[in-house]
Amino acid sequence: MRILVIEDNPKAADYLRQGLSESGFTVDLASNGVDGLHLAQEGEYDLLVLDINLPGMDGWSVLQNIRSQGNTPVLILTARGLLDDKLKGFELGADDYLVKPFQFPELLARVRRLVRSGVRSNLPDMLAIADLSLDPVRHRAIRNGVRIDLTAKEFALLQLLMRRAGEVLTRTQLASLVWDMNFDGDTNAVEVAISRLRAKVDDRFERKLIHTVRGVGYVLEDRE
Repeated sequence: MRILVIEDNPKAADYLRQGLSESGFTVDLASNGVDGLHLAQEGEYDLLVLDINLPGMDGWSVLQNIRSQGNTPVLILTARGLLDDKLKGFELGADDYLVKPFQFPELLARVRRLVRSGVRSNLPDMLAIADLSLDPVRHRAIRNGVRIDLTAKEFALLQLLMRRAGEVLTRTQLASLVWDMNFDGDTNAVEVAISRLRAKVDDRFERKLIHTVRGVGYVLEDRE
C-alpha cells in the first residue's frame, strides 16, 4: 500500500515515513502544497496524509483540488484542533481528522482503517497461493503451516507479488511500487530483496513459487 505524506516539518515528516514504512507501507513525502498536489495527481496512492499549514498552497486548497478529481482517502493531520477547522475539513471531503500532537498507534489504526475502506482496497483480506498464505492486517505470512518472519520491505514485496500472482513484474515496476520515490535505480536493491525473500519463502520447500523471467522480471505463481 502506498501513502503520500504532505508535511512541511522535516522532523514530523521523517517520523511519519519511518513509522509507516516499518508498518509495511511505501511512503512518499512532499514538503509543500504545490508539490504535494502534483504528486497526488500524478501518482497512485492508497491514502494521503495531509497537513493544513503548508507553504505554497495550504492543505484546504490541496484537499479541494484532490476531491474535484478523485476520491483517494485523505487523513488530515494538523495542529489545528478547533471544531470549526474539523468541520471544514470534513465538508471539503476529508475522510478523517487527527490533531497533533498524536500517538503513533492511533495514527496507524486510522491509516489502516482508511486503506481497508478505500476505493482501491476492494481486495481479499487474506491472500493464498498454493500452501503460502499472507494476512496483510496481522502482518503474517505462513507456508505449509510454518510462520515466515519478514522485514517490512520483504512483506510489502511479497504482498505485491501475491496480489498480482501470475503477472510478470519488471524490476522497475517492483521498485516504483515497493520503494519510495527516492529509490536509486542504479542499485541492485530489488535483486537483493528478491533473493532474501526467496531464501525465506522458497528455499526450505520443494515447490518453488517465486520465478525469474529472464530479461523481463519476476513472477509469483504455482507452476505445478
